Amino acid sequence: MTDVRRNLPVVRSKGWRAKVEDKLSRGSNSSFGLWFWEIDRILLLLAVLLIGIGLVAVAAASPASAVRYSDGDTQFASMHYFWRQAVWVGLSVPVLLVVSMLPVSFARRMAIVGTAVCIVLVAVAGFFGAEVNGARRWIGFGFASIQPSEFLKPFFIVTTAWLLSMRSKDADLPVIPLTGVLTAVVAALLMKQPDFGQTMVFGLVWIVLLMLAGISTRAMGVLGGGAVAGVIAAYLFYDTARTRIDSFLFPDPEKAAAEHYQTDMAHAVLTGGGATGTGPGGGTVKFKLPEAHTDYIFSVVGEEFGLIACIGIAILYLAIIMRVLVKLLDEEDSFRMLAAAGLAAQFGIQALINMAVNTGLAPSKGMTLPFISYGGSSMVALSIGMGLLLAFTRRNPYLKRSPYTVRGSG
Repeated sequence: MTDVRRNLPVVRSKGWRAKVEDKLSRGSNSSFGLWFWEIDRILLLLAVLLIGIGLVAVAAASPASAVRYSDGDTQFASMHYFWRQAVWVGLSVPVLLVVSMLPVSFARRMAIVGTAVCIVLVAVAGFFGAEVNGARRWIGFGFASIQPSEFLKPFFIVTTAWLLSMRSKDADLPVIPLTGVLTAVVAALLMKQPDFGQTMVFGLVWIVLLMLAGISTRAMGVLGGGAVAGVIAAYLFYDTARTRIDSFLFPDPEKAAAEHYQTDMAHAVLTGGGATGTGPGGGTVKFKLPEAHTDYIFSVVGEEFGLIACIGIAILYLAIIMRVLVKLLDEEDSFRMLAAAGLAAQFGIQALINMAVNTGLAPSKGMTLPFISYGGSSMVALSIGMGLLLAFTRRNPYLKRSPYTVRGSG
């Protein structure tokens, strides 16, 4: 068909479906098309699946927490935490996607600046933040409150990975002592709040990064001895640590019921539904559980959806970690390898600690279950961390690990 006024062919505009197909085609040069083919879509799917499970879990825990912490008179009040979590998810998922599109160099610079800013905010929270349950971990901005330590975790990991990756360029650089000083500063600020659980996460991730960076066996021995000495010192001189350890390992018979109420109740809720659970909304023991929507949401999942569902969630976390590790087996860039492995380690350590607390294998630490527990700071910070993880594991599907060799070219 031609345009009779100009005797030219008529070019019909493409529909929206054709435009999307063009952008997602392997030959597309658009930023979105390149991102789509470079991103680890399985890892992204696993993260989105966890976020979806988290919304269902918060919906199950919301009535119990609403009864305990609000009036709970209306249906809206009973689902108060669910609706708020839905808003946070709506904000966090775009953050995750945008961060996953960042170039590696920009993501690294963002993390370094973020580390400096968040360390200052953690210090401000510890000295001047709002006190909640005897701890100062939050900074209020009128319309909302943030927990700076949550945002510090992914930035700290990337910054530490960057410092340790410099060893591959100059082995004489004192990057290991420098990362040790950085970790010690963060630990001191967190213990001031106090936040013993987060201190453990930072310390464990630092040790994992040192191991991956290839420190000597002698250094590992010194580090192990230092870790043992640190735990002993914490027990002797840090009241929060001593109280947690004593109540868990050496409970006072006269105070045992009160000290172990949360962990005992969490175990009762976790096993209350048996293998298959009571069904959505059918749980009753959860109404006796403090922090059902945050620290002990794993137990609520056990009561309403069964122990099989809990095992499924644990497998999802394991699948994410294994996916990252397999992805990094042939990674040649030391920074990308350390940063991605550290972020995966933080994700797994935090999940493991929360599940251990819920099953009674560890004392209560106030640790959220990644992407499942309620919390704005936790959800946004975890989305930043997962976005960074996706950015560092992006691969050009046409290239081998050597950036100059095209796959199949011989």
